[in-house]
Amino acid sequence: MTRVLVVDDEPQLLRALGINLRARRYEVTTAATGAEALRAAAAHPPDVVVLDLGLPDMDGTEVVAGLRGWTDVPILVLSGRTDSADKVDALDAGADDYVTKPFGMDELLARLRAMLRRSLGREELPSVSFGEVSVDLAAHKVVRAGEEVRLTPTEWHLLEVLVRNPGRLMSQKQLLLEVWGPGYETARGNLRLYMGQLRKKLETDASRPVHLLNEPGMGYRFEP
Repeated sequence: MTRVLVVDDEPQLLRALGINLRARRYEVTTAATGAEALRAAAAHPPDVVVLDLGLPDMDGTEVVAGLRGWTDVPILVLSGRTDSADKVDALDAGADDYVTKPFGMDELLARLRAMLRRSLGREELPSVSFGEVSVDLAAHKVVRAGEEVRLTPTEWHLLEVLVRNPGRLMSQKQLLLEVWGPGYETARGNLRLYMGQLRKKLETDASRPVHLLNEPGMGYRFEP
């Protein structure tokens, strides 16, 4: 049975999430504070965490960082805040995705299922395919409609990071650090330029991408 740790200081929401998840055969542990969540996760490691950012004793990003110190468990953050900066901070700290309050239960459950699928499939993949494109990760080779696509080293590195994290929203800072390294965390122009080049080479219509997606103010997501 899949174990879910739900962390929120709103008793009604915590109860509603617990009821809905248990009805779908999840094993649910709940916590109302960050400290309680970290203790619960250490005592009974969960398969996935649903975490509210607004906790009474610490910020949700601190809980994410605390978990990331010892586990790569998928983390879905909940936020009632309208400022995208808070969500970006959570993603930078290591969260995998977010849902904005108020949210539909169907949306939350779909996000959880997707995160669990990705978690189970984290073993090394020899190749990834989407649309007319096949990416051979071992050979560093990209083929589109039977023809090899030439990518620059930076384009390849950016594509590799994205396809290794299918469905996961990657913040701009995460991508800049992964691809360009320390000192480039604010070089968003670089990211826009290279994402544009990848879309021209790999998307059917670069102006209407369906695989290399942007969430304004947040980051980028690869959808197979």
